[in-house]
Amino acid sequence: MMEADKEPLDGSLYPYQELLGYEIAEWEQGRCRVTMPIRDCHTNRHGIPHGGVYASLLDTAMGFAGSYSPPGEEKRFAMTLSLTTNFLSRPKGLVLQAEANVNGGGRNTFFCEGSIVDETGEVIATGIGTFRLRRSKSA
Repeated sequence: MMEADKEPLDGSLYPYQELLGYEIAEWEQGRCRVTMPIRDCHTNRHGIPHGGVYASLLDTAMGFAGSYSPPGEEKRFAMTLSLTTNFLSRPKGLVLQAEANVNGGGRNTFFCEGSIVDETGEVIATGIGTFRLRRSKSA
C-alpha cells in the first residue's frame, strides 16, 4: 500500500493530519472532538485562519464521530457526501476545537452537525454533513 493510501482511524497521525497539526482529543460512539493550535501556515492574507481549515476540521470531526470503532474491532471508514460550513466569527484565541455529533442516519449513511470554538468560547463556524460508511478503504 502506498503511504498516501494509509487511513488510520485509531487516532494515529496520517499525512494531512500532520500537515494541519490537529489531534483527536476525544472520540467515542457518535461524537468526536478535534483540537488544533492556530499556526501562521493556516492563515489567509488577512491573518486569520483560511475557511478551508475550518471546513477540514469540521469534516474530520464529523467523519470520525460517525465511524467510531472500539479498540480491537475492525476499523470503520467514512466518505463525505455533503458538507455545509457556516463562517460566523474570527478566533479570539489561539486554539481551535471542532466538536461533532451524529444526529441521524441508517445502516450506511449518517448525518452530523458540528461547531468550532476557540479556547475563549468564541463560536467560529458551524457545519452539517452527510457521510457514507465505506465497506473497505477502496469502496
